[in-house]
Amino acid sequence: MQAKAADDEPLLRQLTAWGIWLLAVNSMIGAGIFGVPAGAAALTGPWSPLVFLGCGLLLAAVLLCLAEVASHFRGTGGPIVYLRTAFGPMAGFQAGWAFYLARVTAFAANANLLVATLAFFWAPAGSGAPRLILLALVIGALAFVNIIGARQAMRSIGVLTVLKFLPLLILCIAGLAWIDPGELLPKSSTVPPIVDFGTAALIVIYAFVGWENALVPAGETKDPGRNMPKGLFWALGLVTLLYVLIQVVSLAVLPELGDSESPLVDVGAVLFGPTGALLITVGVIVSVGGNLAGAMFTAPRLTYALGREGALPVWFSTVHPLYRTPSRSIMVFAVASFLLAAYGSFLWLAAMSSLVRVGIYMACIAAMPQLRKRFPDATGYRVPLGWTIPIGAFLVCGMLLSQVQWLSLGVTAVVLLMGAGIYAWTQVKRMA
Repeated sequence: MQAKAADDEPLLRQLTAWGIWLLAVNSMIGAGIFGVPAGAAALTGPWSPLVFLGCGLLLAAVLLCLAEVASHFRGTGGPIVYLRTAFGPMAGFQAGWAFYLARVTAFAANANLLVATLAFFWAPAGSGAPRLILLALVIGALAFVNIIGARQAMRSIGVLTVLKFLPLLILCIAGLAWIDPGELLPKSSTVPPIVDFGTAALIVIYAFVGWENALVPAGETKDPGRNMPKGLFWALGLVTLLYVLIQVVSLAVLPELGDSESPLVDVGAVLFGPTGALLITVGVIVSVGGNLAGAMFTAPRLTYALGREGALPVWFSTVHPLYRTPSRSIMVFAVASFLLAAYGSFLWLAAMSSLVRVGIYMACIAAMPQLRKRFPDATGYRVPLGWTIPIGAFLVCGMLLSQVQWLSLGVTAVVLLMGAGIYAWTQVKRMA
């Protein structure tokens, strides 16, 4: 059996495995891949492509677990629904609250990055009124596209996906001629210390996170038990292969890759001169734009789901009468993102974003025993090899959390306490 909480879901089920793939890919391929190759190369040198491959395999274990959990549910909300079902409404709310704050902060940071990169072409975009106007136009346009319909939003994400892949593919194809097959396997004498591998993995892993955003719109997905795992597997597999190839090419084209402050821009400059640098700069803009488009689609569904559950005022769950989209939640997300991007440095929350993601991974994996008991006859996806993969994935997440600074842990605890207060206030209002 599957969870039946979404039988009355008012949103239109239009997303296929292709749509889930688009959302996951756009969430993973953001600004990170344009900077991470240098850090990985500085720590592990010729071994760095294997670090990318290893991180992809580690996240595959986590993805397998969340794919099984997701296959039990048909409603919007992702981790909110999973943890509420396994551990109660308070756990579901806290998951949604923390996830939402992580998303709105990351969105604001990326919006700032996008406008700052546009200043490469038009200097006034970097400050003052032009910056604020550009932020408002970018965020407002994304909100408008999402309000008028999921189909239109997915089309825009599809176009941005094609455009973001083009410069990366051109770089990889052109760089193949620079690769010496005899140098592909690093020499055993160059093996760096284990601690450097761990630090490099911690850097690289953040170029992969974000695929979990595609779990949220299950209420708009056709046959989510089948299409969500399929779309997620395709996305992680393709992105892993692309990242490994980018790292191999970058090392071949730019031997001093570890010293570069803008690695892929420098690789493009070596391959094609100033035109190559410009091409990759445009790639940064398009890539971040696609990431923003995916976030604008998925994040408002969190407050929509919490409103449907009664954890937030029902106002958030209102669906537009014509377009059948969560228009009010989209508008709230757009306004909050603009305010943070325009007036807040929010660096302390940016550190919390990655911590929250890993914490949600662990919570969802911890929910698997309870969900297997609750849905013993489930026909959705089931992780192979018994509990081997879930236990391994949980331990990997724990190792990542062990690298987090105490300040970030403290900030996260404060935010969760704030969420508990909001939840308690909402419940009192409901009972009044």
